[in-house]
Amino acid sequence: MKRQLACVAALAIGLGASPASADPFSDLAALPTFYTDSVMKTMKPMAGFKKAWFAMPKHDRVKMTKACNDPAMSKPHAQFCANVLALDGAN
Repeated sequence: MKRQLACVAALAIGLGASPASADPFSDLAALPTFYTDSVMKTMKPMAGFKKAWFAMPKHDRVKMTKACNDPAMSKPHAQFCANVLALDGAN
């Protein structure tokens, strides 16, 4: 019985954690490289943004582009996603 309870608890924790890990905005450590300040309020100019974008691994760029195409994910990161989608053709 304890073993079953432990398995169910582990499954519930795993399922509960999956939506958070699907958010590339919280997963990528490279995100601060797109901003000029430590609180990530001021976006770098497009030239600096583009340099940081292409410094990221391709699979991270793909994840970020998919997230920016999702209106629910992109709304809180509108300026960032505008730049990502502008560079989308340059993947």
